[in-house]
Parts: sequence; structure tokens; C-alpha cells
Amino acid sequence: MRYLVYLIAVALFVGLDQFTKHLVDISISLGQRIVMIPGFFNLTHVHNYGAGFSILQNARLLLTVTAIAAILVIGYFLIKADRKDILSIVSYLFIISGSAGNLIDRIRLGYVIDFLDFIIFGYDFPVFNVADSFITVGCFLLVIETFREGRHAKH
Repeated sequence: MRYLVYLIAVALFVGLDQFTKHLVDISISLGQRIVMIPGFFNLTHVHNYGAGFSILQNARLLLTVTAIAAILVIGYFLIKADRKDILSIVSYLFIISGSAGNLIDRIRLGYVIDFLDFIIFGYDFPVFNVADSFITVGCFLLVIETFREGRHAKH
């Protein structure tokens, strides 16, 4: 039963990612920037042929294989996770969902649709998407859980 819950959660997260990308694709022209909060947040439609921060441009096969491997490895950790370890489970679900959302774009389109464009302390942060947010939050939660486990092991 819990695996069904995990599957539904991943489907919902991936659905949210794909829905937001679809909305951007049909309503914002490629390269167009819509200012939402001046000097802080824009919606900017870009196609990313690489990974985060636009590294590994045009390495579609490598990024596809890496995403599949990540989904399988993190999926294994998810299956092996203790039911009470909610923080790890949520982090795994986020990482799997984000990886799957971007993988779908890479396979279907050959690139990933990015659109969240923040300017933080004058720095125009690289444009990203909901899937990237899931991966980042999932990794952050996993780091917190790792430190928390380390602290508990000492006591």
C-alpha cells in the first residue's frame, strides 16, 4: 500500500512539473521575459540543452542515462527506507519526481523547459523549473536528514 502512495505522490509531482512547463510553452514565447516582481522574479521561457546552470550542454545521452540511474538508485533507497523516516522518504520522492520530470522533457523534446527566473542580491540566477526545485529541495532535505542521523548516532 505504501508503494502505491509513493507512486501517486511521484505522479502528482511530475504532473505539476509537466503542467507548469506546458503552460509556459503555450503562453510565453521562447526567450520572452515577463516581469512578475521587478528586480526579483520573472517568468522567462528558455530551452536548456544541458544540466543545472547550463553545464553539459548538448550531452543529452549522458543526462538521460544519469537521470535514469538516479531514479533507479534513489528508488532503491526509497523502497528500503524505514516507514518512520518521513524526511528521507519525502526527499527521495522529490528527487525521483524532479529527475523524472526533466527526463520526460529530454526524451520528448530534446531539451528541458525552464522558466523560473530570480534575481537575488543583483545576481540573475540561472533560469530553472519546478522539477529542478524538487531535486534541490529533496537534496537539501537529505542533507538535513544525514546531519540529523549523525547527531543521533553520537548520542
